[in-house]
Amino acid sequence: MRVGVVGTGMLGEAVGLRLLSCGHTVAVHNRTLAKTARLAGAGASVMDSAREVAAASDVAITCVTDADAVRDVAFGPDGLAAGAHAGLVVADMSTVCPDDSREISRRLSSERGIPMVGAPVMGGPDAAATGRLVVIADGDKGAVEACMPALRDISQEVHYLGGAGTAHTVKLAMNLQIASLAISISEGIELTRRAGADPEAFLKVLNSTYFSTGMSRKKAHRMARGEYPATFLLRNLEKDIGMAVRLAGSRGARLPGAEAARAAYAGAVRAGHGELDYTGILRHISGR
Repeated sequence: MRVGVVGTGMLGEAVGLRLLSCGHTVAVHNRTLAKTARLAGAGASVMDSAREVAAASDVAITCVTDADAVRDVAFGPDGLAAGAHAGLVVADMSTVCPDDSREISRRLSSERGIPMVGAPVMGGPDAAATGRLVVIADGDKGAVEACMPALRDISQEVHYLGGAGTAHTVKLAMNLQIASLAISISEGIELTRRAGADPEAFLKVLNSTYFSTGMSRKKAHRMARGEYPATFLLRNLEKDIGMAVRLAGSRGARLPGAEAARAAYAGAVRAGHGELDYTGILRHISGR
């Protein structure tokens, strides 16, 4: 396929590199040109605008920070909508509020006739690089099918959930699991260390039980050593927890665990840990 990627941060870059390795033609754009260097070296065409990416693509993937950034790359003077053509589909991998996703989808469809697929993912850059992401998809089913050649090459599974906004709702619910697990593991490590036990012993026992997780097996040992190589920035997870709490409130629900996690992550951002991996919440909890 001809696939565009707008937003080539850690995840967008990995997605683009994977698509290139699978034989797709890839066009990319990022506000910071230096972040397209690896993709250019691998054979991607670097475009000056999202409009040019759209014009050169069958599927244009957006992978940006928040809903305002999605609106900017979609509807700005040089945005995706300005490069609309028959057959173009926009697939948004950004983590945004489902209400925003529905509004952006409606605008793209009504103003430019462009179908939008919600396509947030689980798994970071390493999973993208090896085609092991889990894609959570929503929107028009025909548009989702049109994206499948690209989505299948970056993922081990694609879950189609239905109408616009449903994928981003589930994505926020999944990110609550990430935040809670990171805090729980961090507190277990901190408790055992402060009480004179070996945190590695805690992790060995944890990983021998039903309560073992991918995080406790793959990231927790680095956490115990004070290593937090970034795959998902702490400040971005704090943003997502806040969105989940606000979404719940708008629907008359209260999420006390999420509210506590939000406070912890907000404190970590204020303390200057926002550019660490989200597992760097341990540094904040330990006061280091």
